[in-house]
Amino acid sequence: MELRVLGQTAYAYTGGKRFDPALPCVVFIHGALNDHSVWTLLARWHAHHGYSVLAVDLPGHGRSGNCAPLPDVQCLADWVLALLDAAGVARAALVGHSMGSLIALEAAARAPERSSHLVMVGTAYPMKVSEALLATARETPLKAIDMVNSFSHSGLATKPSYPGPGAWLHGGGRALMRRIQSRQGQTNLFEHDFKVCDAYAGGLQAAERVTCPASLILGERDQMTSPRQTRELAAALKARVYTVPAGHALMAESPDPVLAAMRRALAN
Repeated sequence: MELRVLGQTAYAYTGGKRFDPALPCVVFIHGALNDHSVWTLLARWHAHHGYSVLAVDLPGHGRSGNCAPLPDVQCLADWVLALLDAAGVARAALVGHSMGSLIALEAAARAPERSSHLVMVGTAYPMKVSEALLATARETPLKAIDMVNSFSHSGLATKPSYPGPGAWLHGGGRALMRRIQSRQGQTNLFEHDFKVCDAYAGGLQAAERVTCPASLILGERDQMTSPRQTRELAAALKARVYTVPAGHALMAESPDPVLAAMRRALAN
């Protein structure tokens, strides 16, 4: 589904169903150097069980690749709210993974009346990126992609995994990131996204303004955003915390536990 958002064409996957703004809406927001495809299972389940779904491609990513990347979490949160306007949605559940979780948090804080639920997946605050990884992303982004995929998966051959048992998660994650990176031409999108995460400093202040039910879904073996880094944020949000057996790429490593946690989070 294509939408005109702030004067540019943006893409959102609707889970295989025609989008109906009259239904309860779930907006899925991907992380750094990803696109809507990381949400396929969750998007399809919710689209076929009474929800309308917008699994977005953020500006500069995926099928929204012709849009210029936005500079920070605050601008990206405003973009998500503008996307709701474009889709004719008054209120939605905001679900984000990693960088997307910060965007969902900020959007829920900026427009509390428009957020029915906040679900932060594979999150941490602050979401600082080491100088070594930032430098690698800047100087040799393909090496950084390999590093991040190694850090993001807790095992070599997780079963069951998505899209099927025995899928090569490292290879799939690497291929997706390389494709997103290659489509941005002169922009080093990986470095850009890391800087967006690293620079965001308003998380606890945003949490104080969130009024909807909040949940965190965390990978117990996450090396990128450790569950230990969520305690202050979870307390500020009064959030329910769900832990699944996975690393940072938890939607791929533990698809069924993540779906079960998501269903509980949105039922609150």
